[in-house]
Parts: sequence; structure tokens; C-alpha cells
Amino acid sequence: MDDLSRLADMAEILGAAIVIGGVFFAVMQMRQIRQQRREMAAIELFRFFGSPQFAKAYHCVLNLPDNLSTAELRKHQPEAENCAMLISTTMENIGVMVFHRIVPSVVVKDLMGTSTVILWTRLAIWVQDMRDELDNPAAFEWFEWLARVLEELGNKDCTPAYDKHRDWKPSRSTHEI
Repeated sequence: MDDLSRLADMAEILGAAIVIGGVFFAVMQMRQIRQQRREMAAIELFRFFGSPQFAKAYHCVLNLPDNLSTAELRKHQPEAENCAMLISTTMENIGVMVFHRIVPSVVVKDLMGTSTVILWTRLAIWVQDMRDELDNPAAFEWFEWLARVLEELGNKDCTPAYDKHRDWKPSRSTHEI
């Protein structure tokens, strides 16, 4: 009976160890999946920022003067409002993804931080006019939020990447993935 009791105790300990190991493995898998999701979202952002239609809209809006009203924007270039709409809806989506931590704010800051703030200054009056026109004060709310957040993050460290990371070295001697 003593041997049977000892075997039962060992089985109970082994069972507990297996459960603890399973929980540990599940937590590690969840972290890895979350990291992969963030990386995929960042890659998709990069791809979209590199698309010809975004590049065209980006260039168009960057060449606009600050604080154009909707009427002035429509007079400036025939396609300027379409470009403004593409930029605003894109930044709106990115703002939501940053807020819900789908894409880390540091990735968006490094990828488009300063540009987002500049784009917002070009389009802020147009956005306000659109809000009035649509009778919707929430129109492009996440674009505005994102620009504010990125401006705050950018003000904390204004050192350009080429200076800030001058001493950067690859983490391994082999090719990084």
C-alpha cells in the first residue's frame, strides 16, 4: 500500500508539473503570436506607405500650404481633396491601430512620426471644415489624436536617427531576418 501511495503522489506531482509546463508554454505562444501580429501590422503599414497612390497623395499634401480651408484646397489642385482624403483616412486607421496597441506607437513614430505631424498641420483646417460640412465632430478624430501623440513623442527626443543610432551594430555576425 505504501508503494501505491508513493506512486499516486508521484503521479500527482507529475500531473501538476505537466499542467504548469502547459500553462507556461501557452503564455509563451501567446506572446509570440502577439509579437508576430505586431510585426505583420508594421510590415503592412510599410507596404502601404510605399505604395504609389500613398506616395502621390503624400507628395501632394506636403506641397500644400498650412491651414488651407476646404474651398482653398479645392481651388489649389483638382485632385488635392482626394489626396487629403486618402491621407486622412489612412492616418485615421493608423491612429486606431496605435490606440488599441495593434501597432506599437514607437514603430509608427519611427516610420512616419514627423511626417504625420506635418500632414496634420497641412490638413487641420480642412478636417475642421469637413467636420462642419458633415455635422460630425468625430470625423478624422483618430488622425488628430495620432498627430498629437506623435508630436508629444517627437518632442521628447528630437535627435535624428542618423545621429541617435550612429553606433548601431547588427546583433549577430550572421544575417538578420
